[in-house]
Amino acid sequence: MKDLPARGWGAAYQTEEDRGWRSHLKPICQAAYNNDLNEVQLFLEEDSNNLNIQDSFGGDTPLICACRQGHNRIVSFLLKRNADVNIQNNKERTCLHYAVRKRFNYLDYLLIVILMPVLLLGYLLMVSKSKQNENLIKMLLRAGADVNATDNSGRTALHYACEMKNQSIIPLLVEAGADLSIKNKDDETPLDIARRLKFIDIETILKKE
Repeated sequence: MKDLPARGWGAAYQTEEDRGWRSHLKPICQAAYNNDLNEVQLFLEEDSNNLNIQDSFGGDTPLICACRQGHNRIVSFLLKRNADVNIQNNKERTCLHYAVRKRFNYLDYLLIVILMPVLLLGYLLMVSKSKQNENLIKMLLRAGADVNATDNSGRTALHYACEMKNQSIIPLLVEAGADLSIKNKDDETPLDIARRLKFIDIETILKKE
């Protein structure tokens, strides 16, 4: 189990960058990544400055680490303590960028494949994971996440939602004021990405806006 993906972006194994990233995490960031609420609480009781502390490798905060893994309970706890949702890490990504990219990790896909012969169970698992992701996005937007923040590739959360075919959250981003005209460093808007990848349903949604 040690070689499951650290970031939940679909890779089957950790890269050397993943291992390096995790080895430099601050203790509270590691606790948030591991979904250890008791440890997160303990570190904040010891020092409230740990709330928005950034690790020395990638600049991630505890909130970003929790969003990488889709740990809604940790995210909710940190937001109630006014964690900064708009801190950018070394790749200029915010927690919203990671939340949008976080749909299913390797273990999720494995469970879905195992359960798919029992169609209802496989379907219910996918619905449950999608709802968790939607709730994560809603929490961040309510907390004031900048929906149009761009990372070092010029991508907004909406760009990533289109790339990941994360269709259910696109209306949430648009309703929150996502700018459809922003171009990434490849000179693509979110609509351009949907067209290139032939995501017809997403293209239809964006054309209506």
